[in-house]
Amino acid sequence: MKFIYPKLYKITLLFLLIISCQKTDKNTTPNVVFILTDDLGFADLSSYGSKIIDTPNLDLMASQGALLSSYYATQAVCSASRASILTGSYPNRIGFSGALGPNSKKGINPNEFLLSEMFKQKGYSTAIYGKWHLGDNKKFLPINHGFDDFFGILYSNDMWPYHAEYPNSYPDLMLYDYDKPIEVLTDQSDLTMDLTSKSISFIEKNKENPFFLFLAHPQPHVPLFASSKFNGRSKNGLYTDVIEEIDYSLGLIMQTLKDNNLDKNTIVVFTSDNGPWLSYGEHAGSTGIYREGKGTTWEGGQRVPCIVWYPKEIKEKTIISNPLMGIDWLPTFANVVDSDLSENKIDGKNIWDVLTSKTQKDPHEALFFYYHKNSLHGVRYGDYKMYFPHRYRTLNGRIGRNDGVPIKYDYVNLEKNELYNLRLDPSESTNIIDKFPEIAKKIEILANKKREEIGDDLFGIEGSETREVGLIE
Repeated sequence: MKFIYPKLYKITLLFLLIISCQKTDKNTTPNVVFILTDDLGFADLSSYGSKIIDTPNLDLMASQGALLSSYYATQAVCSASRASILTGSYPNRIGFSGALGPNSKKGINPNEFLLSEMFKQKGYSTAIYGKWHLGDNKKFLPINHGFDDFFGILYSNDMWPYHAEYPNSYPDLMLYDYDKPIEVLTDQSDLTMDLTSKSISFIEKNKENPFFLFLAHPQPHVPLFASSKFNGRSKNGLYTDVIEEIDYSLGLIMQTLKDNNLDKNTIVVFTSDNGPWLSYGEHAGSTGIYREGKGTTWEGGQRVPCIVWYPKEIKEKTIISNPLMGIDWLPTFANVVDSDLSENKIDGKNIWDVLTSKTQKDPHEALFFYYHKNSLHGVRYGDYKMYFPHRYRTLNGRIGRNDGVPIKYDYVNLEKNELYNLRLDPSESTNIIDKFPEIAKKIEILANKKREEIGDDLFGIEGSETREVGLIE
């Protein structure tokens, strides 16, 4: 019989312990799949109240995880909203506004620390499939900002020669693979499933190491496209077909996680960049009970669906009513993977304890609703939301068309401050500012502080803590 000498035994035991810890760390470092849709309305999923759109996979995800009922896109427009998700900052803090067009001289500043770069530093494989929209110059491409792989389009899918209102006003819409254009898109019918296939391949390729997948569907932004398998299938119009195909895509991704034994260790987020583009009528989504839509700071413009799934720590059938925002993802995932935050000042909060039901306390004292270049339109404070005088667009109850061509908005000036209690009046129908002057005063104080920090064009304030957007020389 051979014996292991005590000293050798101790060394062997220490070695096995180190290996065990390494395996545990690898197995417990969660993967992240972040699915971002484009122009999805609050009431466009059956789990959020839709009576005509059937989304069984998203409903299952919500029943097994957390459904956020007061989640806001940071701004009611594409580029600005996406910039906030990836940087944890209000977009006007980092010089972002609106929706960048083709050949823009602007883009994400290389000095910003993106979610992709954070994951990359922690040893994650990273990919973005779908719509980028943070600059189409080579300097701004996703592969230069922490993403290992990219497949998709560099700006909105309507910025092409077939625009419904302005045909031939845009160049060809190119499909990119990594950093090279590979195809001129003239038909987007298969794009949702092509992006899904790329996502599945990425997951399978990286099943042995942690990964961050950012799937940014260009749909249901107009022009609407569904594959031949889904086009006409719902019998409720093309918009419904599109959403049900996105739900099907989600189901395939969730099944891939399960088939590769990754479902116990992957966080999945599903949300939208802003509310629906109501002027497109039946080619737009629904805000349900909420007022107005995309392009406004009223509830319908920025309150969007958000479902978060992680069975290991998020309890099933969790409903979260705390006001949360797109700026919160960077600090939250930094906490999850134990990463340092950016040296740049950010605005988001770590919401992990809210998502996992460890606290019911609101992480934000207030949320700030900016639009245009840098105009503060409103502030949410607890159950209350106050709006400041500004000009906004509305259909005034008119119904849009059913052929993918928009109708024109009316423009209205909000002349005085207005205050609403969103818990009692979620549709923002009754201005109560005269009844609650102390609440209005408190919100005004918070707004003035934020104006001094990141500015407000409506008051001619530039802000002392803003940063430059990326620029081409």
